Amino acid sequence: MNAMLETPELPAVFDGVKLAAVAAVLYVIVRCLNLKSPTAPPDLYFQDSGLSRFLLKSCPLLTKEYIPPLIWGKSGHIQTALYGKMGRVRSPHPYGHRKFITMSDGATSTFDLFEPLAEHCVGDDVTMVICPGIANHSEKQYIRTFVDYAQKNGYRCAVLNHLGALPNIELTSPRMFTYGCTWEFGAMVNYIKKTYPQTQLIVVGFSLGGNIVCKYLGETQANQEKVLCCISVCQGYSALRAQETFMQWDQCRRFYNFLMADNMKKIILSHRQALFGDHVKKPQSLEDTDLSRLYTATSLMQIDDNVMRKFHGYNSLKEYYEEESCMRYLHRIYVPLMLVNAADDPLVHESLLTIPKSLSEKRENVMFVLPLHGGHLGFFEGSVLFPEPLTWMDKLVVEYANAICQWERSKSQCSDTEQMEAELE
Repeated sequence: MNAMLETPELPAVFDGVKLAAVAAVLYVIVRCLNLKSPTAPPDLYFQDSGLSRFLLKSCPLLTKEYIPPLIWGKSGHIQTALYGKMGRVRSPHPYGHRKFITMSDGATSTFDLFEPLAEHCVGDDVTMVICPGIANHSEKQYIRTFVDYAQKNGYRCAVLNHLGALPNIELTSPRMFTYGCTWEFGAMVNYIKKTYPQTQLIVVGFSLGGNIVCKYLGETQANQEKVLCCISVCQGYSALRAQETFMQWDQCRRFYNFLMADNMKKIILSHRQALFGDHVKKPQSLEDTDLSRLYTATSLMQIDDNVMRKFHGYNSLKEYYEEESCMRYLHRIYVPLMLVNAADDPLVHESLLTIPKSLSEKRENVMFVLPLHGGHLGFFEGSVLFPEPLTWMDKLVVEYANAICQWERSKSQCSDTEQMEAELE
């Protein structure tokens, strides 16, 4: 009798278990997708000056909420994964001309040149010189999307193809791109200056490209001639300081490290004959045993130590990272500089963000922009599920560049007015 009375209670208990399981799944989804995170304008770090006040007035995106897609856009991992796997949605195919430059060591550097599709907002000839992320080139979807948008806003674009990154371009010397080598980028900039003597330059770098462009500008004052401003997006500033954090499992950085190392191995091995062949005059420090170590490498640091640093003759990984990082060059940049990172970027540890924060506190020309969301080079926008073709990052870079051009134009007009008044007196 008692057993018969207790039987009806079993379904209720079972429903309770199902409810708890559903609640647990929902909790995991909310945590993983970071759905409770608020949307907000980006945090801005800068010194009060005429330039910063002008930028705040002229760049609405700096003070407006960045709203990512509702369902998944607040997850830095999904933003990063979508950038890495898909690049962008409905990416255009801008038409450009490929240029070839023979370097002093026999390497063949290439870049793609895209002419403007509209008149610039101030009517000037302005060229964006663009350095993509690690192992990237002009054919990547996020680069194509940005170039198309910049062209339609009146900018000529020159996009560097990292040495060895294009699968259909063979290496002509035993060297490929490295973390901070500025030779190819400098050659592209010099070509633009010589071919278009009237043009002014906007320097743009994404991820590893951000390190390269900042290092290039800081290497010598002459590199900043004709440069209106520099924009760096999602770089890590110091490879030496990032080294330890990139080996940690926090935010899955060790997993990302493995994936990026695997991609780098494939690129290096695709140029095996040019880099390690018997007929090649290799750097003295580069040995055949380094190729075998490359096969077993599971991190970028192992690849850098066994192969990459030896292209430029560095004696140790520490020396390579110290010399190739832009951190020691940032204080030598005098043109307006905007540094952009996302707080949820799984590749860039929060400790590295003290570098741009500290710099922006000391230099009037520097503005550090830190949105809550965006991941690594994601910054997708959209209503609920599907992202828009243009990202917040694309719009911000062009908006900032337009504002700097207007700032320079207004300064020039003020200078002309003062000169006329002085002549009348």
